[in-house]
Amino acid sequence: MSRKIQPTRYSTGTKWEPIVGYSRAVRVGNCIWISGTTATDESGTIVIPGDPYKQTIQTIKNIETALKALGADLSHVTRTRIYVTDISQWERIGKAHGEYFSEIRPATSMVEVSRLILPEMMVEIEADAFIPDSLGGNEKQITA
Repeated sequence: MSRKIQPTRYSTGTKWEPIVGYSRAVRVGNCIWISGTTATDESGTIVIPGDPYKQTIQTIKNIETALKALGADLSHVTRTRIYVTDISQWERIGKAHGEYFSEIRPATSMVEVSRLILPEMMVEIEADAFIPDSLGGNEKQITA
């Protein structure tokens, strides 16, 4: 007998999700995918305009909230994708990312885009996470 795995979806309740037709995050089994996330508050309003460092911090906190709602945390993140509107700010954005992920060390990329949905948005981050069945010590870091 085949068991069908049902996705678990997390929504923030902001107006954009039903308009565009997406979930903030989706969990299927041990995998979680976080949609592009920005520096918004609970109402969906962009916070900290003009500061890419603080926008990155808020964005990661929003990702963390979604992960926790689906039974995970930042330590489970395996990949991030960072979209920025001004690549010359990469050090400030990277510093904020490093404050949360320096020990976790997910695969990542940072890409400059011409713009995000709203002009005050400077950073958008996607994240993927994996929750192991057991923490049996198989995790390791290889340095070339």
